[in-house]
Amino acid sequence: MSVLNTLLTRRSIPAQCLTTPGPDEAQLALALDAAMRAPDHGRMLPWRFKLIRGEAKARFAEILVAAALAHDPATPQRQLEKIRSRPQHAPLVIAISARYRDNPKVPEIEQTLAVGAAVMNLLNAFHAQGFGAVMLTGPSAYDPAVASALGYGPDERLIGFMYVGTIGAVVPAAPERATHRSVVSDF
Repeated sequence: MSVLNTLLTRRSIPAQCLTTPGPDEAQLALALDAAMRAPDHGRMLPWRFKLIRGEAKARFAEILVAAALAHDPATPQRQLEKIRSRPQHAPLVIAISARYRDNPKVPEIEQTLAVGAAVMNLLNAFHAQGFGAVMLTGPSAYDPAVASALGYGPDERLIGFMYVGTIGAVVPAAPERATHRSVVSDF
């Protein structure tokens, strides 16, 4: 796959449309190495990736269910089952966090942008290797109890969760994308 073709054909694949196999160790290492090439002013390395796979996915699912119930004890059972099952679809879930450090030359916004660039490189690297992926956020991604349960300390902020796997047989049609003309103007 050419680089431009990779960039122009990448799209988010819903977590429930991902299946096994996931990336093997070599494919995962390549994707993570691509993430490490993200622009990073001051070489802060603000991104952190926590791999959730195998039996850890069930523990992760229960953390998400507990967070939903803490937020709303009346969460319907059907919604709880959806939350519980999502991590089971994809063979790999990556919790992504930002570790911010004080640096007068690199404000927090630049560190956040670096994390976003690393995430995009990771998504593109998985796509280039034939995998589907999606980056999800939502209330659990911003819940301090979820971050704590995942082992993050006070100097890290949970950003979201990337689900990665083989694209299944049933995938919704790709949404229509806006053209660059809708966001570009001359000064």
